[in-house]
Amino acid sequence: MKYIKYKLFIAIMAFIISNLAFAAENSIDDSAALGDLKTGKAVFLVDIADAKKLNFYLEVIQGTYKGMKSQGVTPDFIVVYIGPSVKYLSSSPSSKTENSAGGVLLEIESNVEVLAELGVKQEICAVATRVFGIDDKTILPGLTLVADGFISLIGYQAQGYHLVPVF
Repeated sequence: MKYIKYKLFIAIMAFIISNLAFAAENSIDDSAALGDLKTGKAVFLVDIADAKKLNFYLEVIQGTYKGMKSQGVTPDFIVVYIGPSVKYLSSSPSSKTENSAGGVLLEIESNVEVLAELGVKQEICAVATRVFGIDDKTILPGLTLVADGFISLIGYQAQGYHLVPVF
């Protein structure tokens, strides 16, 4: 009988501890950083040469958007793609780009679309498309071609957007 009580006690304690851990895990938030912020203005500078890494960060940006929204802050996000990132943002990538992308080009396209559906403004740098030989007519839907991504960054920061570099 003593053994059964001991096992019951251990089971109850394990249950309580796991519930406390679950409750603590669910109470993790960003309230200290967000304070009484109503709108989170961010401009993400995306300069990534690896397709899988680019796709990963597009998903992270979606998570950041949703996390901010779930904490009562309206996300106002802009993504500016520069550098080699632009190679993966074309409806007609080169065969070399397709081979190096490891099969994630459709996922990247889908994530660009999801960001657009969330209302995230996305710009692609014409300097980069020229340097990397991307036909501007083939950039993915949801992207706005701008003359110079750096100028966009300067302008958005002057308008109160906070730079989030993604390399």
